[in-house]
Amino acid sequence: MSIPTVQNDKMREVSMDRLAIVVPCYNEEEVLKIASAALREVLNDLVGKGKIGADSFILFVNDGSKDRTWELIEEEHGAHPKQVFGVKLAGNVGHQFALTAGLITAKDMSDVTVSIDADLQDDVTVIEEMIDKFHAGNDIVYGVRRERRTDTFFKRTTAQGFYKVMEMMGVKTVYNHADFRLMSRRAVEQFSLYKETNLFLRGMMPLIGYQTDCVYYDRKERVAGESKYPLKKMLALAFNGISSFSVKPISMILGLGLVIVIFCVLAAIYALISYFTGHVEPGWTSLILSIWFLGGVQLLSVGLVGQYIGKIYIEVKQRPRYNIEKVLTDEEK
Repeated sequence: MSIPTVQNDKMREVSMDRLAIVVPCYNEEEVLKIASAALREVLNDLVGKGKIGADSFILFVNDGSKDRTWELIEEEHGAHPKQVFGVKLAGNVGHQFALTAGLITAKDMSDVTVSIDADLQDDVTVIEEMIDKFHAGNDIVYGVRRERRTDTFFKRTTAQGFYKVMEMMGVKTVYNHADFRLMSRRAVEQFSLYKETNLFLRGMMPLIGYQTDCVYYDRKERVAGESKYPLKKMLALAFNGISSFSVKPISMILGLGLVIVIFCVLAAIYALISYFTGHVEPGWTSLILSIWFLGGVQLLSVGLVGQYIGKIYIEVKQRPRYNIEKVLTDEEK
């Protein structure tokens, strides 16, 4: 059943679209039941307002958790078989792969998906606004933080620096957006055509190219448990994002090499002039420093180029990005 909206080519018909809320989980036993209750409340509210179909559901993706996360997902599915589904991955593959597994799994069971982390730091109340913008004709709706006042000075500074570096490298991203977003079915289908192993979803979504919009919210504290994204993982994600979408670091190495060559030529001219004018003095310190400097630059350059070669090595093997061990839906036999 469809209810026509305002006559506008960019507006969709408000229909009983089936919504899937995809939630990647890694060791989230402390917060899973709380997240399930909060998201089921959102579904019930949207169903009651006639904005989504009554068959909408939550899809928890267990990313090789070592605690009782999967057991709790099974319990929630048993208690709410029509609203809570689950995907169990065969091992820990990381947040980006787990989220991808959830999106691809939900693609054929839903008309629209919303991805959100289990910690409930993203404001679930703006999901309704996302749905409204979807009905207005947008295929992707980004959840964007209004500000970062709740972050530590270090995290806020590094996050802002990250987005600036990404912009300098020519990578398109949405400022202050993580992985809280709505995607239409055709957007997810288009995303599924991207087969690379080095995933950086925040950079891939703008490449899809469909009509987009943003909703803004204030990020909350974790309801329970600890962050699964320590500094080490954040830095790895940042480097993966840069190296997966830009070759500018290699161009920067070339530029640095040219600058060093120019300085070396100038230094050679200075040395020759000093030699012929008889002003040659022992230069052990400058010699050693220059050797160390050039050696460090060479090692850094080789290491950076090696990172790109390593990514090529991983991509050409074309191994599966994840393996699904078990799926819980309302169509189980």
